[in-house]
Amino acid sequence: MSSRAEEPIDPDPGPEHTWRPGVRLCLDWGKARIGVAACDRDGLLAYPVETVANGSGTMKRLKALVDEYEPFEIIMGMPTDLRGRQGIAASAMIDNARRVTRALHRDVRLVDERLTTAAATRRLAAAGRDSRHRRSVIDQAAAVAILEQAIEMEKRSGHAPGELVSHETEESQGGGTQAGG
Repeated sequence: MSSRAEEPIDPDPGPEHTWRPGVRLCLDWGKARIGVAACDRDGLLAYPVETVANGSGTMKRLKALVDEYEPFEIIMGMPTDLRGRQGIAASAMIDNARRVTRALHRDVRLVDERLTTAAATRRLAAAGRDSRHRRSVIDQAAAVAILEQAIEMEKRSGHAPGELVSHETEESQGGGTQAGG
């Protein structure tokens, strides 16, 4: 009999597979609206929170949500094309992430958002939501999809997802991003 068959299976995948426990908020940043989603401390459930109008009171409302949910970081979708390239929209999103991290004093992680809005639209249509009603929740559903993707990436890899925009770096150096896993 093979000794391989008798070897016990190690249930611990090792230190490289870790999850950083804590609540996260996710922002699906659009020109007119920002979909907001959150997850529980263990990353078991991502859920829609609300849609915030993108305008003069945006940061005030986002600050209130940060105070309410107490996330340790904020996830934002990074627009890329289907080949993973970043263009003008990505540069604008990096600027938005810098504004968010400075205003809310939280790290931001920019995570690839390819196809999340399309997937959210399909899910809502499959659930029987008509297009008028979908508009009011599509941004929240997209934020949920981005957050679920970020959670899955971290749980599978054991590394924080996306590109880090650190509030400490932003405050001490006045700008710049750090690559983060």
